[in-house]
Amino acid sequence: MTGVPVQLAQPINDILVTDGRPGTHIVPGTIAGLSLHFDSREVTTGESALGWMVENRQMRQALGRALEGRDRIKVLSPASVADYAVDQAGVRVTLADGSAVHGSVLVGADGRGSHVRKASKIRTYGWHYKQAALVTTVTMEKPHMGVAHELFLPGGPFAILPLAGNRANIVWSEDATRAKALAGLSAEAFAGELGRRFGAFLGEVTPVAPVWTYPLSLQLAAEWYVPRVALCGDAAHAIHPIAGQGFNLGLKDVAALSEVLCEAVRLGEDPGSVHVLERYARWRRADTMTLAVACDAFVRLFSNDIGPVRALRTLGLGLVDAIGPARRFFATHAGGAAGDLPRLLRGKPLVDPVTVTV
Repeated sequence: MTGVPVQLAQPINDILVTDGRPGTHIVPGTIAGLSLHFDSREVTTGESALGWMVENRQMRQALGRALEGRDRIKVLSPASVADYAVDQAGVRVTLADGSAVHGSVLVGADGRGSHVRKASKIRTYGWHYKQAALVTTVTMEKPHMGVAHELFLPGGPFAILPLAGNRANIVWSEDATRAKALAGLSAEAFAGELGRRFGAFLGEVTPVAPVWTYPLSLQLAAEWYVPRVALCGDAAHAIHPIAGQGFNLGLKDVAALSEVLCEAVRLGEDPGSVHVLERYARWRRADTMTLAVACDAFVRLFSNDIGPVRALRTLGLGLVDAIGPARRFFATHAGGAAGDLPRLLRGKPLVDPVTVTV
């Protein structure tokens, strides 16, 4: 219908975590004895929802529009870093096409295979989970009502993340060998396997996008920076998607680094100095490490079907669901609102406007 704005951001009104396995009577979308339910009671940030789902393509388009007309920002795309050199005056970056750019700081936000991190000789540590994630988008016959579901199966978590238009993103973690086999199925066979995981609570489920797969691992950079180079996002820390926090961590990194650099410039400091970059690293280390350790523990607790472990997690889900403060604690972390949030993530400008009294 013309004149009607398209809803781009889908609010998450409820989060339902369910422990289950094939053959049980636990149905995703129902509140049962082995479930953990978050709703509006856990919203303490003044927001109207527990969180929001926005598609990557929508965010990229919005960022592109925001850059239009900004003369001080030059977009080079497509482009990639071939090499860089640091001296006392700054950093000179050579691009793959042979051209060069100069600046005070090089920010490596180029993913878990970061070329900037490798060129900086920053080591990583971590391990593989022997799992892979299958990611796709589906439409559903029945309305999702803004409910996000996470069903823990022996092979790994199965997440249903609501999108606008009664669609959902699926993040399906499985044993790496089985994930490869699933990704190789015909569209009809894959839809059948997907329907088995969903059950019938959302009616017929239809995949409407290609299936993407990627291996799951924990990868942490040994250092967050070297002189004139800082890492952000997956270049600094790649975690398991079990809690859906990888993107939120990256946003916190960017907002924190922006705030630190702006403050350094305001004070007349060299923004690329190790003293300035250490302030950024110190700000982000604890939050990142805490979440990385928690996600690793969740993977080991929920991605198996060992009897005693299963009993332990069932007890844990029940206790958390019964205790309001515990629910609010986990909901706050699930929404990415925990920790010392940078100004941008609190809805404030990077710097306060200056008021001059005459």
